[in-house]
Formats: sequence, structure tokens, C-alpha cells
Amino acid sequence: MVGGLLAVSVEDFPLDTGNTAWILASATLVLLMTVPALAFFYGGLVRTKSVLNMMMLSFGTAGVVGVIWVLWGYSESFGADVAGLFGNPFELFGLTNLAVDNNALAGNGVPSWVWVGFQATFAVITVALISGSLADRVRFGPWLIFVGVFATLVYFPLCHMVWGGGMLGGEGWVADLFATPLDFAGGTVVHINAGIAGLALALVIGKRQGFGKTAMRPHNVPFVMLGAALLWIGWFGFNAGSAGAANDQAGLAWVNTFVATAAAALGWALAEKIKDGKPTSVGVASGVVGGLVAITPGAGFVSPLGAIAIGAVAGVLCALAVGLKYKLGYDDSLDVVGVHLVGGLVGTILIGFLATENNLWAGAKAGLFYGGGLAQLGAQVTAALFAVVYSGVITAIIGLAIKGTIGWRVGEAEEISGIDLAEHGETAYETITTGRFNS
Repeated sequence: MVGGLLAVSVEDFPLDTGNTAWILASATLVLLMTVPALAFFYGGLVRTKSVLNMMMLSFGTAGVVGVIWVLWGYSESFGADVAGLFGNPFELFGLTNLAVDNNALAGNGVPSWVWVGFQATFAVITVALISGSLADRVRFGPWLIFVGVFATLVYFPLCHMVWGGGMLGGEGWVADLFATPLDFAGGTVVHINAGIAGLALALVIGKRQGFGKTAMRPHNVPFVMLGAALLWIGWFGFNAGSAGAANDQAGLAWVNTFVATAAAALGWALAEKIKDGKPTSVGVASGVVGGLVAITPGAGFVSPLGAIAIGAVAGVLCALAVGLKYKLGYDDSLDVVGVHLVGGLVGTILIGFLATENNLWAGAKAGLFYGGGLAQLGAQVTAALFAVVYSGVITAIIGLAIKGTIGWRVGEAEEISGIDLAEHGETAYETITTGRFNS
């Protein structure tokens, strides 16, 4: 079948080898963001007795989403529109009816298989991000079930609404009210979505044993730093690849991704220095991720100066937001809410102030600071709030359904002794004296 498709490409499809190679490389970089980058970042943040389970949540997510993306996920995301809410999941089921030009990048000379692979990696990372809110207490099996249901009911529909021709796109109701909402690479679809889902599940599942009473420090800070560095590298495929071609906008997105992240790391470090007296390695690593999150929705729509502003604001606000879980009493283990929800909201809303006239989608307007008035800001706020409500409500329903049937959590004794041994029959580290090290 592949040979036949390539033959069609050569004869009938205006294949652009440069653009195709760039999107293939970008897809590989985005997959790197989940395995190994997120696995190392989250794995280092948890305690020794939970590191394997935390990493397994990322690998398991890639397994489940990878299969259902081919079966119905791509079709539900980018198939024929159904009431503005989702694509027809049966139109391209199993990709059996996929045409070489059946994708948003056909005009750039990129074949459908390449677009399918690129978008698959976005689906994987979005769901995997949620796992950080559940560290130390969730069984592997219920997580895998959640992954499949969440992707089907939340991620694929929201992806269609924003990027697949649905109600949050250029011809939807938000555009009729204000302007076309802008989301270059996933402020609403990925980060607000994952952040509010993480909050919903943290509230449904409940706190870890000893939360707020026992110190739960990262067990391996070099893992955290390594994971953050790999995320930074992979994110260039995430953002610059979302230009859909090897072009000027891809270059702009690359530069913006770099400088916003740098500014966010400095902003987080400064906030820690003022608040706690010392900047920390984990803080700078988290600032890197917060900056990456914040620049994602506007990477191709703002100037480098705007990107620096977005990164600096996100670095400070995300640093302050991670402490909310102690004040409000919810146990978001690895700060998915503070980094991804807050960072996603910052980046999405600031587009309404900082979007320039260049490279905007049809129906969008320049930001308030560039003479566009309030229309784009209204569109950005409305799209962000819709994503919060849609993802938060449906995720809570899914979480409660799992809690009321098969249950989420390991037993109290298993949680205290170590979820790695209880769920997977192995531990990350062996010692000569004790044989197992589970603190």
C-alpha cells in the first residue's frame, strides 16, 4: 500500500520534499517530548518508590493513543464535520480511505501520512501531561482506560473544534462574535486541556497519603533537568513544525520558542529568589516548561519582543501558581495545573494583546497593542474559557465513572510501601544492603 501511495504522490500530488522532510523531523521531535523527555521530567520529580510507575504512565499513553489514533482518532479529529463538535470517526476509520491529499498541509506538498504522524504525537503528549497530577497513587490499568476514553471524548473533539474545521475555527460562533481564535500549536487543545483535566482528576481521586504533612521531594533532580532540556529541544518540532512548512513562519516560531523559554526560566528563578531566597534547579527546569507552554499558542503570531514578554510573565505567574495547591488543598502532584493550565491561559490570552498583523489565520485580527482593538482578545478569552469548561466537566465525569466502578487508587499500604513494586513488581534502584530501596 505504501508503494502505491508513493506512486500516486509522484504522478498526481505536488510533493514538496523539503516541507515533507521538515514535518517528519518535527513529528519525531514531538514524540521525543513524551518518551523520553516527559518520562524523565516526571520520573525525576517523584519519589524513588514511584519513578517506574510514573514513567510507565507516559509509555502506556503512547501505546493506547497510538493505536486508537489510527483506528478512529484521526478521523474524529480531521474527518467530515459533525455539528461543529467532532469529525466523523468512521469516515477514515483505520486510515483505509485516506487519500494522499486528505490533510490540512496538502497545499504545502505534504502527504497525508506525514500529517497523520505529526498530529498523532500531539495527541500522545497532551494526554501524557495529565499523568503528572496523579503521581504516587494511581493504578496502571485504570489510567490506560482513562487515556482511551479521554482521548475519544475530549482531545479528539477539541482538536477538531480548533484545528479540524469545527466550532472554534474560522467559521465558528466565536469568529462570528469576535474574531477567529488563534492557537498556533496547542494553547487550548493541548495545555489548557491537559491542565484543567489534571485538576479535575486530582479533585476526584484525592490526595496522596501524607500530602501537606510529609516532605515529598524529587528523588532525582538531574532527571528533572535532563527531561526539561529534552522537552525544550523537542518543542522546536512542536512549535516550528506547526507552521506546516519549512518557511519564514517556522523560523519565527523557532526563535520565539527559544527566547520565550529563556525569559520564563529567568522569570521563575527571579520569583524564587524574591520569595524563597534562592533559585532552584527544579524551579528553573519548571520555568523552562512554563515558558514553552506559554509561547505555544502564539509562537507564529507574535514578535520576538512579544515572545519575551509572554515568557517572562508566564515564568513569574507559574512560579506563584504552583503554591496554590497547598493553599486550596488539592494534590496536583507535579504541578500540571500551575504550569500547564496557568501557562496555557497566559499564552492564549496574551495573544489578544501581542499578535502582530503578520501570519494571522483568516478572520483573526492583530492584538490590542498592535491596533487591532479588543476583538482578538475577546476571541482568545472565549476560546480559553470554553476549553476549560468542556475539558473540565467531561474529565470529571470520566474520572468519577472510573472511581465508582473499578477504582483509581492502589491500597493505602501499597501506596506507602511503593507503587512501583505493587503495580509492576520491580523497583528502579537496588542496594547491596537491603536489596530494595523504596523511600
